[in-house]
Amino acid sequence: MSKQKKFILQEKDLPTQWYNIQADMVNKPLPPIHPATKQPLGWEDLAQIFPAECCKQELDTEHAWIDIPEAVLEKYKYYRSTPLVRAYALEEALGTPAHIYFKNESVNPLGSHKINSALPQCYYAKQEGTTNVTTETGAGQWGAALSYAAKIFGLEAAVYQVKITMQQKPYRSLIMRTFGAAVTGSPSMSTRAGKDIITKDPTHPGSLGTAISEAVELATTTPNCKYTLGSVLNHVALHQSIIGLEAEKQMEMAGEYPDTVIACFGGGSNFGGIAFPFMRHNILDGKQTEFIAAEPSSCPKLTRGKFRYDFGDEAGYTPLLPMYTLGHEFKPANIHAGGLRYHGAGMIVSQLIKDGLMHGVDIPQLESFEAGVLFSRTEGIIPAPESCHAIAATIREAKKCKETGEEKVILFNLSGHGLIDMPSYDSFLNGDLRNYELFEEELNAGLANVPETI
Repeated sequence: MSKQKKFILQEKDLPTQWYNIQADMVNKPLPPIHPATKQPLGWEDLAQIFPAECCKQELDTEHAWIDIPEAVLEKYKYYRSTPLVRAYALEEALGTPAHIYFKNESVNPLGSHKINSALPQCYYAKQEGTTNVTTETGAGQWGAALSYAAKIFGLEAAVYQVKITMQQKPYRSLIMRTFGAAVTGSPSMSTRAGKDIITKDPTHPGSLGTAISEAVELATTTPNCKYTLGSVLNHVALHQSIIGLEAEKQMEMAGEYPDTVIACFGGGSNFGGIAFPFMRHNILDGKQTEFIAAEPSSCPKLTRGKFRYDFGDEAGYTPLLPMYTLGHEFKPANIHAGGLRYHGAGMIVSQLIKDGLMHGVDIPQLESFEAGVLFSRTEGIIPAPESCHAIAATIREAKKCKETGEEKVILFNLSGHGLIDMPSYDSFLNGDLRNYELFEEELNAGLANVPETI
């Protein structure tokens, strides 16, 4: 009897609402606060930077379900649903009794899950009369998605891309420019924040923290311009819940329910997207699904960071956010998973970790690429370096099942493909990758300086 490989929803069965886990959390995330007054910020305060509707969604702890605007839903239909896929070949290669599934967000138009939030953020910006949007990007997946969404809704986009990843992945910035965006390597001399960072460290490779600083500065000094964000904040995870809501229906089609849900972790967008819809059943129905966020060993905020209020950017332009953090001045190693090189975790995820509803694991860079190559050779998809971390964590869990004989159902999010990341694979296959995790003294020196409070 043939085995079904993939499960796809019809357009009529697509979710028409996003899921807001904040409404169901027993302990709500602490509010963002003003860095000077230390007073909680309302949506009106945040709306000076972000589209107003995104700000309302950011602080909404009452409504579990938010309607997806019809204009956004129509754009979703261009590529959704994405397939849920049973990884039979990977299971066979590992010799595991585990059933491994992955949600294939790599088939999205820009190659990753990021477009799921770029579309509504640009839609809301356009609705309130904004003409320009700006953002940061690491590996370039978010920047590419934002550039495309901005063009669709008639907005001008300016993107600050982390300088080191701009060098590592030159085609990503070319994609953004193809969609009409202005792209600048960060830190740059085009903003006060960038100038200060370069003056302090002329060889600074850049980080998501530096790029956020520059984008926020541009948004606050440019008329009719709003800042958009690809991860970290609550409204981004809300938009990404389309992933898990589809996966929930598709797992029903497969006749199974996940024992473990895994995703890579930078700021939390793709993790929250696939995990939160399933986590609501743990919260409300007593399910016992395990949720694992896979982060790089060289940027371990979930496992070695401290929970406190911290800035979301390096220069200190953002509100103070309650999160697990390595400190906003932490300079991550130049790993190839540029989208995971961020010092802090999202507010929702940070609270969920405090409450024991999920946990993080550290993945060394070499282990992540080994996992990515094995996945490529078995399932035929070359994953993004970020997604390789989720695959590595999945392989760890599948090997545990081999030892115990358990037939656990493991679901992970393949957040993007790596076809524009081939120089990274070239370095790995040639044996040239620096294993940053061997340089513990350097890492520990950086972590030792993480302050307890701002």
